[in-house]
Amino acid sequence: MTGHTVVLATHNQGKVVELQGILGEALGQGVELVGYDGPEPVEDGDTYAANALIKARAAVVHTGLPALADDSGIAVDALGGAPGIHSARYAGTRVDADNIALLLTNLDGVVERTAAFVCAAAFVTPDGTEHVFEAVWNGEVLTEPVGDGGHGYDPVFQPDDADRSAAQLTRDEKNALSHRSKAFRGIAPIVREYFGV
Repeated sequence: MTGHTVVLATHNQGKVVELQGILGEALGQGVELVGYDGPEPVEDGDTYAANALIKARAAVVHTGLPALADDSGIAVDALGGAPGIHSARYAGTRVDADNIALLLTNLDGVVERTAAFVCAAAFVTPDGTEHVFEAVWNGEVLTEPVGDGGHGYDPVFQPDDADRSAAQLTRDEKNALSHRSKAFRGIAPIVREYFGV
């Protein structure tokens, strides 16, 4: 490890790979991103930012290193912003296909299907300094899943700035457009400033 090491506070290996792709370029060669194998905290915040901070703080406590974390979800206008911060556990199983099936059931017959992916990225340092950057990716919910890439609700999300579902985008395309990309690119300068790189 270099002296400039940041823990990615997630047990989701798919997310680790995605974040390394997004942040590798944004942070440059001077910062090493490592995975997290510590205990998973209870995410009982009532906002994306609160949950992202809970995860980052837990990783700092466990590792003694600065940590990055995020909380994200899909907010559907016709459902009053649901599933929102409960997106990952929407169907009660933490299984993407179950969450998608419940979302589509709840939107059955709904014509106006505007939605947004929301992501809050948090950076917490061992001295207790905390930063959060939040970003959105607007689009609409499709009537059925399309594509086999990505994760979460990607197969049923059609971004406004793309001509196909998020699950049909290449990794590079998604990394250029997504809510997670925007949030982490927004917080990257703060990480660079912290390390002086």
